[in-house]
Amino acid sequence: MTRPPEAIRRHSEHPGAPEFARHDGRQTRALRPLRLERGAIPHAEGSALVSLGRTRVLCAATVEDRAPPWRRGKGLGWVTAEYGMLPRSTTERTPRAVQAGGRTHEIQRLIGRSLRAVTDLAAFGERTVIIDCDVLEADGGTRTAAINGALVALHDAFVTLSNRGHLVGPPLSDVVAAVSVGLIDGVPCLDLDYNEDSRAQVDMNVVMTGAGRYVELQGTGESTSFSETDLRGLLKLARSGIRRVVTAQRRLLGDSGLLPLGS
Repeated sequence: MTRPPEAIRRHSEHPGAPEFARHDGRQTRALRPLRLERGAIPHAEGSALVSLGRTRVLCAATVEDRAPPWRRGKGLGWVTAEYGMLPRSTTERTPRAVQAGGRTHEIQRLIGRSLRAVTDLAAFGERTVIIDCDVLEADGGTRTAAINGALVALHDAFVTLSNRGHLVGPPLSDVVAAVSVGLIDGVPCLDLDYNEDSRAQVDMNVVMTGAGRYVELQGTGESTSFSETDLRGLLKLARSGIRRVVTAQRRLLGDSGLLPLGS
């Protein structure tokens, strides 16, 4: 017999209660195994392959020596992103998109906003950095994984520009990272995979800087409303997960001189 959500919530909050059982055996506060690999595509100015459990996203940065037409003559660059899912990144074939649809367009804009939140657009002249994020395998959290990998690809594109003598100052003020959280049977859980996301009563994507400042919150009550207490709990959980992603990003990137020292 399935317990009602209220009973599960009380059970999980009891100090001596065993951890709420997730279908993959993870604890509620656990990320899926995270792996960030630099230089995944040699021809790109910067690239990264990010794996979050079975979700894998390839992020590649391209530098164009021109700003968008509406930005020219202002001495400012631009950072943007494109996102797509390979046809067999899911259990059934996803048709190859000729033009970005509503969901794709929304994710592209989210990735771009997240990267620009930590980028000094005056530091690299009138250039455009495009980050292509291609989902190789999707098992939930593709947009959050894309942001985590895109930051690495963007950083290494700036390394390329630095090596060419095209930077006038450090272009990045911080790292940026993202995780998903949600309520499953009333229990807050970190980093939802597809199985969990598809049955979560509430799900949320959280984007934050390494300093702990929010860039974006995307929260939805899928099958129920949620309280301010629920929201605070989910944000606390997201913050703990993002700290782990930020640690992995900084460990990978090291002291390049393009990022401020982490706290």
